[in-house]
Amino acid sequence: MIPDASARPLRSVHTADFPGLLAQLGASLLVTTYQAGKLVIVRADGPALNTHFRGFNRPMGLALADDRLAVGVALEIWEYRNVASVGPRLDPPGRHDACFLPRAASVTGDVQIHEMAWAGDDLWFVNTRFSCLCTRSAVHSFTPRWRPAFISALVPEDRCHLNGLGLRDGRPRYVTALGRGDAPASWREHKKDGGILIDVPSNEIIVAGLSMPHSPRWHAGRLWVLESGTGRVAVVDPAAGRVEPVADLPGFTRGLDFCGPFAFVGLSQVRESAFFGGIPLTERAAERACGVWVLHAETGRTVAFLRFEDAVQEVFAVQVLPGARFPDLINSDSNVLSDSFVLPGETRAAVPAACTPRDLAPC
Repeated sequence: MIPDASARPLRSVHTADFPGLLAQLGASLLVTTYQAGKLVIVRADGPALNTHFRGFNRPMGLALADDRLAVGVALEIWEYRNVASVGPRLDPPGRHDACFLPRAASVTGDVQIHEMAWAGDDLWFVNTRFSCLCTRSAVHSFTPRWRPAFISALVPEDRCHLNGLGLRDGRPRYVTALGRGDAPASWREHKKDGGILIDVPSNEIIVAGLSMPHSPRWHAGRLWVLESGTGRVAVVDPAAGRVEPVADLPGFTRGLDFCGPFAFVGLSQVRESAFFGGIPLTERAAERACGVWVLHAETGRTVAFLRFEDAVQEVFAVQVLPGARFPDLINSDSNVLSDSFVLPGETRAAVPAACTPRDLAPC
């Protein structure tokens, strides 16, 4: 963690119906941007969106399961728990219905953590630098659990730029990579159309020829993927190996979550560079946007959007927080952290009645 950056300005604009949509869903959003070093908390505040943010060192992957939230950053993974009883202590009074407090950190080193997901009690994450899927370890930097069949060695060479991870039936099932080479950074040679979508249990390539794919998701009986290099949201027919476009958006699509009938898609305003150069999106003359676009998942129609300006040019992860309308996350406020104690339920009987819920939160 780094000192909170919430004092620095973050400008954004949004469609008028975005706050009402979040209110209708009873939800809020988390968005990471490693370029700006921020975790953005997007909340409905009457007719406007409140974009509250916390500073991190290169935040990327997010994973949510019940009250557990994991945030992957430059050198470690932070685990948070929602302690809702802390909410009344935060400003503005009486607004917060969720508050995530840090509980643990796992130091991984610079493995270029990309997408993450909870599978039961295990937190799986994409270790892009070593081209594999991993879980955390209390002793080691990470525990390798799976790697593509074409990757011959566990070495920190970012051979295929493994990046996306999707669950199905609660288990890791789909991953995306920008190539299928077995040499250091070999994915760069064919990034325009060398992307692949892989089935984890069988280690078979479901579909190839994608342009910088990210964020595979199984939702409502369909396999979704973002073809980031074209700015596309698509669904895949695994049996036929066919990709069917759902929507084309004005940015580098990366980060995807669903809530109700809606898909929340992250967009980045990429510029011509060594990483992004030579892909269809950067060859377009049209202006590209950075933010979160909300689509009707069945039709692909855009129903709302939030566009960041100035300080934020890219988005990595988008995570819906269902049931949390006005949450916060505390990562550096010593006044809150020093006096927020979470005790096991069986010890509550030993707590004097003079200690109120303000002082002690139940586990």
